[in-house]
Amino acid sequence: MADDDPIHKMPDGTLKLIEVMRRLRDSETGCPWDIEQDFASIAPYTIEEAYEVADAIERETWDDLEGELGDLLLQVVYHCQMGGEAGHFDIASVTRRVCAKMINRHPHVFGSDNRDKSASDQARDWESAKAAERRASGEARTLDGIALGLPALLRAVKLQKRLSAVGFDWEDPHPVLDKIAEELAELNAAFGTVDGDIAEEFGDLLFSLVNLARHWGIDPEAALRSANTKVERRFASVEDRLAATGRLPAEATLAEMDEFWEAIKLEEKAQQSRPGPGT
Repeated sequence: MADDDPIHKMPDGTLKLIEVMRRLRDSETGCPWDIEQDFASIAPYTIEEAYEVADAIERETWDDLEGELGDLLLQVVYHCQMGGEAGHFDIASVTRRVCAKMINRHPHVFGSDNRDKSASDQARDWESAKAAERRASGEARTLDGIALGLPALLRAVKLQKRLSAVGFDWEDPHPVLDKIAEELAELNAAFGTVDGDIAEEFGDLLFSLVNLARHWGIDPEAALRSANTKVERRFASVEDRLAATGRLPAEATLAEMDEFWEAIKLEEKAQQSRPGPGT
């Protein structure tokens, strides 16, 4: 790009980003790769960027978060540019719509409703407003409108929240624990038979575990991410200890690796229980 290109003189901000994307998609002077993309081909990148935002937040790396939020914003602008080209929508209509929705769903901030409500009260009001919007758009059934493309754990939570809102839910976690035991027994039974549908029973068990997480206020997606991180960290330590003996994991026995693993677990627990500075 030539140094005298006017884009260099534009102030940084949303307008400049919109112009960058417009230029990238220009059919004559744009980038061939960007020109070829459509909603379906860009969607996986949008999902990936959202997960990278969540990862930066979990790691509390704020400089990374700044960059990841920019990448996610780029995805929004990309979809808006394609929407404008096709005559469906543009950045102005998208922002106008979300502003209207936020104002409508917060009458205690933008209207005359009483602000003397707890966060849980306002959450219930939010869900009531969403339900009214779904009815107005023609979604008649309780579970209509929950996106099929959501990660399965997140979709399970949303399904269960909708069911809970209409009273189809246990009042406390104890029956959920009984249900998990029941599903585990059914999984064991399916595993022991020729025609048992193990995948279906495993799915039922996962759904029940998500239900328990919801009752306990646990985000199952975040909990699984944390477990994944823990496995990565601990096995890296196993590899380090094997490397100290001049070996790779493939050259060690399961018993040896498991012994290292258990020792690492004990060391982590001891570290976590050790008083910090000033305590």
